[in-house]
Amino acid sequence: MRLFAALAALTLLSACGGEKDADRPETSRDFPKAWRPVSAIGSNEFGNEDQRDNLGEAEVVMDLAVIKAGMTVADIGAGEGYYTVRLAERVGAKGRVLAQDIDPGAIQRLGQRVERERLDNVSIKTGAPDNPRLPANSFDRVFLVHMYHEVTEPYAFLWRLRPALRQGGQVIVVDVDRPTDRHGIPPSLLFCEFQAVGFRLAEFVRRPELNGYYARFEALGPRPEPGAIKPCNTAQGKTGS
Repeated sequence: MRLFAALAALTLLSACGGEKDADRPETSRDFPKAWRPVSAIGSNEFGNEDQRDNLGEAEVVMDLAVIKAGMTVADIGAGEGYYTVRLAERVGAKGRVLAQDIDPGAIQRLGQRVERERLDNVSIKTGAPDNPRLPANSFDRVFLVHMYHEVTEPYAFLWRLRPALRQGGQVIVVDVDRPTDRHGIPPSLLFCEFQAVGFRLAEFVRRPELNGYYARFEALGPRPEPGAIKPCNTAQGKTGS
């Protein structure tokens, strides 16, 4: 009877654990859950492209990120390709841009745009919500522009992104300082989530051209094991135990 009771208790605990993660991808369950709301995936355009160019948004971001001819960069959550086409022009014929999105419709429209504008240095890839699916040791810069707040599994996502950076590679985030369920993320929470996966904040600036902020991160030290990652459990960006 005692053995039966113990087995029943273990089964119950296992079932409870399964229910707790039932809404998460199996590929994310080794990582801590993000204890924050997540914005629903909305429009793939963050404002009109002409309006953004009038503000000089892309030029400011590319200058801050020191994008030069010959670089290899990734545009994650590329959407309709606002940054993709401008990055392609900046890195030139000897550079490469990988445009990635998880929305099949956006991928199709972006492919049509790349073909129409004859962007021979651009390739397109479909990602996953918890995995950008980037080739290892390939990128000088990875751009996450107005999309990170929509990532439902930030620890798995960033952990799988890290190996894609070359020596000295950097991750560029452009976002808005507001709650994560209102299409933004407070900077302190952003810093905490990146730090939890082994990134160091290298630069942070607020610019009117961005209607938000710019943050640049570098990988620091070894990548932690998934089970060793401490999630950020408050809007202030404090790590949990």
